[in-house]
Amino acid sequence: MRQLRNFTWTLTAIVVLVLAAYLTFTAARWLNRGAGMHFWSTTSVVREVQSLSDLVTVKFVMNKVVVLEDVKWYGENRVLLLAQGVVKAGIDLRKLQPVDVSITGKKISLRLPPAQITDAYLDDTASQVIDHTTGLLRAFDKNLEQSARQNAVDDIARAARHAGILDEANQRGRAELQSFFKRAGFESVEFR
Repeated sequence: MRQLRNFTWTLTAIVVLVLAAYLTFTAARWLNRGAGMHFWSTTSVVREVQSLSDLVTVKFVMNKVVVLEDVKWYGENRVLLLAQGVVKAGIDLRKLQPVDVSITGKKISLRLPPAQITDAYLDDTASQVIDHTTGLLRAFDKNLEQSARQNAVDDIARAARHAGILDEANQRGRAELQSFFKRAGFESVEFR
């Protein structure tokens, strides 16, 4: 009889300890979930998003052959440039204003500024002058190569725009921001 009573007390103590541990961990999880919640205002969302500044989401690398000639009656100057350019595009989040953000519970709605080309430049290590010809009666024109480089940058940026870099930057920017807001606790993210 005594052994049965000790067994019952031991079993009861074990059940109470297991139940206490379970309730402790459940309460801790429940409290942490509540502590991680953040109540967002329109102003705080704008401040957090603007801190991201330029959200550059797309980078195109493109090649272009540029021939630039300066022909006069007494001779010509000519440059043949093989240019490799880099074009980056993204969304300038500094343009986001409080009127562009609407928050309803755990749903956020944003009107983003359009994507734009943020940078376009030549990769000098991969670009090279293939040919530089100066006519017999002409002086060497050092500005001709610089003009060819600038033309290459302009042509590469135009080609990237035509290839859809801005659409891709918009799509990737929205995906990045959607992920950002989901991690911040919003259940629904909508772009207008």
